[in-house]
Amino acid sequence: MSLKDHLLARIAQDGPMSVADYMAECLLHPTHGYYTTRDPLGAQGDFITAPEISQMFGELIGLSLAQSWLDQGHPDHFVLAELGPGRGTLMADMLRATARVPGFLDAAEVVLVEASPALRDIQAQTLKEFKPRWIDSAADLPEAPLFLVANEFFDALPIRQFLRDGNGWRERLIGLEGDALAWGLGPQGEQVALKDRLDDTRDGELVELCAAAIPIITVVAGRIGTHGGAGLIVDYGDWHSLGDTFQALQTHERTDPLALPGQADLTAHVDFEPLALATRAAGCAHSRLTPQGVFLERLGIATRAQALAAPLGGSELEALVAAHRRLTHPEEMGNLFKVLGLYPTPSSPPPGLEP
Repeated sequence: MSLKDHLLARIAQDGPMSVADYMAECLLHPTHGYYTTRDPLGAQGDFITAPEISQMFGELIGLSLAQSWLDQGHPDHFVLAELGPGRGTLMADMLRATARVPGFLDAAEVVLVEASPALRDIQAQTLKEFKPRWIDSAADLPEAPLFLVANEFFDALPIRQFLRDGNGWRERLIGLEGDALAWGLGPQGEQVALKDRLDDTRDGELVELCAAAIPIITVVAGRIGTHGGAGLIVDYGDWHSLGDTFQALQTHERTDPLALPGQADLTAHVDFEPLALATRAAGCAHSRLTPQGVFLERLGIATRAQALAAPLGGSELEALVAAHRRLTHPEEMGNLFKVLGLYPTPSSPPPGLEP
C-alpha cells in the first residue's frame, strides 16, 4: 500500500485530518515517510541548505558558539548539539573551524538529535572522527552546559492552519474528493491558543500554529538557562504568523503539497514569536530576531570570503562569490532567513546578535 492509499483509507475511516497530522505522516511514516526513506539534501535531492552552499556558514556558526563558550568561562565539559543535522555538513564545518580554539573540542561532547535512520548513516560517515552520539529527541539532551544550533529544523515541524471566521476560527483540513486528497474546513469554533490573534487579524485571514515547537524550545532554553550555553536558531520565517506558508518542494521546485505524499519535502515558515516567549518562560534570554545576512556580515563573512577567494580563479571563484551572495543578499537567503539567539540571563547573546 502506498502512502497515498494509506492516507485515503485513514481519512475514509476517521474523517478529515489536520495539516499537522498530514505532515507527520508524509515526513515521518516508518516505511513511506520522506525523511525516513531518503537523503533529501543537495543538488541530487529536493532542497539545499546553507551548509551545503558554503563552508563559511558552518565555520561562522561554530566560531560564534565558541566565543560564547569562552565568554562563559570555557566550561571543561559541555554538549555541542544540533537539531536535525542533515548530512552532518554543518557540524563538520563547525568542528573544523573551532579546532583552532584552545580546549574547545576537548571539552565538547557532540550530540545529534536525528529521527531519520538514512541520515544517521550519512552523519556517521561525515563525523566519524568526532564520535558523535545520537538521541531521538531534544528531551534526551544531557543536563549540562549546552551550545546548540538548529538550522532549518523548526520549519519541518507539523503545523495546524486556522481561518478567521467572525469571532472564531475554522481549521483547514485535508479530506477526500473522489479518490484524491482535497482541502476543506472544519466547523467554526473558539481556539484558546489563538485568543490573542483576534486583535490583529481580519475575517478570512489565515494563521498557523506549531504546537510541536514549544516543548522542544522549552527543553533547549531550560538547559541553557540552568546550566549555561548558547543556542542559534536559524530558519526562514518572521516574528508573527500570518498567511498560508505551507509548501512542498521536489527537485528544488515547488509542487502541490497534496499531490505526492511522502515524495516531497513539506515545510512552513517559522513563527519566531512563540519560540521567543517560550524561551523566556523557561528562564532563558533571547536575542533580537536578526536577518541571516546581517548576522553573517557581523561575524565577518566578507573577510572569510576574501581569504578563501585569494587562491581561486575562474569557475571556482565565481562559485564562491555566488555562495556569498546567496547566503547574505536580501533578495536571496539574507532577509528570508532569520537568526534567534538563546543565552543565560546574566550573559550576552552569541556574537552577531543583539540583546
